[in-house]
Parts: sequence; C-alpha cells; structure tokens
Amino acid sequence: MADAALVLTGSPSLAPLLARGALLSPFKRPAPDAEFPRTRLVLPGLRVDLARLAAYERVCGFPTGDDALPPTYPHVLGFPLAMRLMSGRDFPLPLLGLVHTSITITRHRAMPATGAYELTVHVEGLAPHRRGTEAAVVTEVREGGDVVWESRSTYLARHRTRRPAEAVREEVRKPLPAVAEWRLAEDVGRRYAAASGDRNPIHLHPLTARLFGFPRAIAHGMWTVARCLAAHGTPDSCHVRARFRAPVLLPGTVTYAAQDGRFELRGREDRLHLTGDFYST
Repeated sequence: MADAALVLTGSPSLAPLLARGALLSPFKRPAPDAEFPRTRLVLPGLRVDLARLAAYERVCGFPTGDDALPPTYPHVLGFPLAMRLMSGRDFPLPLLGLVHTSITITRHRAMPATGAYELTVHVEGLAPHRRGTEAAVVTEVREGGDVVWESRSTYLARHRTRRPAEAVREEVRKPLPAVAEWRLAEDVGRRYAAASGDRNPIHLHPLTARLFGFPRAIAHGMWTVARCLAAHGTPDSCHVRARFRAPVLLPGTVTYAAQDGRFELRGREDRLHLTGDFYST
C-alpha cells in the first residue's frame, strides 16, 4: 500500500521519463522481494484535452463527439504518472523490456469528457512470476471525491529466477465465434502513439522495433483492448479484464471474436493475441 501522497501540478511529460527509464534499466536488479516506491502520485483538477480525445476515439474505433470518456481512456490519462513511478531510481524493474501482461478495469459510472477529475497512481507490489518478476500498478480516477474508475495493470520483467520453472497449464479455450476481420495498417502504432503519448519505439517503425527483437512494429496492447471494446460496446457501469498473450505485428490481419461477455483477438492459425471478458456492474 502506498505510504505518502505526492501532489503534482501537471501531468508529467512522457518522453523524458522514457529516456530516464531506458538509461537506468541496465542498473536495475529485479526480484520479487525488492523494495519498490511507496509514494502515491496525485494529480488533481485534471481536464481532458478534447482534441486529443477525439484522435484517440478515431484510432480506436469509438464514436466521436459524445460527452463521455471511453472505458479505456482513463488509462491514457494515468499512464504518465505510472511511468514516473516505473522510470524512477527506486523502481526495481528495468523499464526496457518491461511487458504489459494484463489489465482489469472497473468503471462505476459514465464519465463526462468535460468533467474535472483527480488521478491517483501507486505501485501495489511485486510478485514472483515463472519468467521473472511482475509489478502491479493501480490507477484510480475520482470525481467529487468518489472513485468513478479504477484499474490494475501488471507488468513483467523477464529474468532468471532462483526456483525451477513450473509447468504451466494453459486454459484450453474453444475459439469464440468470429465477429469481424480487421486489416491493420502499418501506421496504427504511430497513430495511437500520437493520441495516447505512448511513443515506445517498438510500436513506431520496423527499424526501431527490430532493435528490441521484433521483425516489425507491434500494436500497443491497450489499443487492442480499446478496439475490441469499441466494437462490442460497454455499459456505463462495467468491469473488464484483459490478458495480453502475444504481440500483434503491423501491418497485419486479426480476427475479433466475441460471445457471452468474452472476447478475443486472434491472428493466423488462431494464434491468440488477446483474451478478455467483461460484465455489467
């Protein structure tokens, strides 16, 4: 649990945080029992940039012009605060190579795009993972003192572990019925980066993606979640869980499938890229 609050006067700029995190990454020593930052960052009086919101809605497939935030947009608002924590010297996991593995979102009520909000972000803790160490980051959005939106993201740092690898039983999932096939353009990563501010080089160009071991640029994981929810629609009050399974290469073709509150994104030979579910609350 976060120990102390640090009130910010504005949203941090992502580019310097990415640079700082990259520079500090070689010096990090990830471990599940490592110390982690206990500060809770608070950003009061936040108002949404409507032009940036419209760009986000267009690239993700949400309707534009509605006075309501898409269910995934508060993640974009909170991401700079999360990056400030994860790029700091006291965060034990290296930012380079850190993988977003899952997210859960709870929206308690509709959120007007013209409203004023308070953001809070803190690191909930670290946990052992069969491939390394996983960190959980919690984001909350308040309006008038009430929590109206909250999320929990997990991020994995891969490294050698002291215990032997455990056999993992993957859930056997029958493919859900296909709803649509999407042909993704090569510039989806750049368009989402411009709208969200997340300019991780693995999403921008084939050349920069190859530096990190990818044959081509890959789509942002949060774009895939947003695109699926935009296609399906969500009620004002809802709970969403999503797990990122495999990267989506750009350009490419994926199949969106959904049934009974479950959804998934599949590639060639039914390779799972994303699985998730949601329900009304």
